[in-house]
Amino acid sequence: MNAKLFSAAIFTLFITVAANAQLKKVPFFQMGIKGGANLTKVDGKSFNDEFKTGYHAGAFVQLRLSNKFQVQPEVLFNQLNTRTDTSFSNVYDIKNLKDVKLNYISIPLLLTYAPSKVISFQAGPQFGILIDKSKTIADNGKQAFRSGDLSMLGGVQVSIGGIRVNGRYFVGLNNINDIDNQEKWKNQGFQLSVGFKII
Repeated sequence: MNAKLFSAAIFTLFITVAANAQLKKVPFFQMGIKGGANLTKVDGKSFNDEFKTGYHAGAFVQLRLSNKFQVQPEVLFNQLNTRTDTSFSNVYDIKNLKDVKLNYISIPLLLTYAPSKVISFQAGPQFGILIDKSKTIADNGKQAFRSGDLSMLGGVQVSIGGIRVNGRYFVGLNNINDIDNQEKWKNQGFQLSVGFKII
């Protein structure tokens, strides 16, 4: 009888250790750096309907909710490029706003679902603060673009060891036109990045 109880206790201990080991496969806290390319445009009648390249760089933190779900906040410097078309100066009477470079401090807040150790799916909002005022001042002194932007992100992340590769699509939810209400302007585009886990 004692042997059976001893065997049961050993078996229970083994199961407990194995379960804890499974939980430890996904650390509670991870942090890293990332950077990559943006392919973006401003969606609106006065802008060319073509994507222009830019870049982003910053840091991410991952907090485990469970083995399959994590929350991943990030802080990024985001450069979004676009170009106005020929109708822009006719509509807004602004002569020197052609190649447009919008630099944001972006804060994505992503929910990550990881069905496996390698592949995970991410979605969530991204809050942006426009920081490059010199690129958004028109000839008449008015600011062309609003200082805040709200977007929705979705994408896939591949994790191999401490390396993270992800591709995302984002679409703006609010109008960034700060001149008037004649047209709605919204950021949209793709991001491809590589990240490295530090902690």
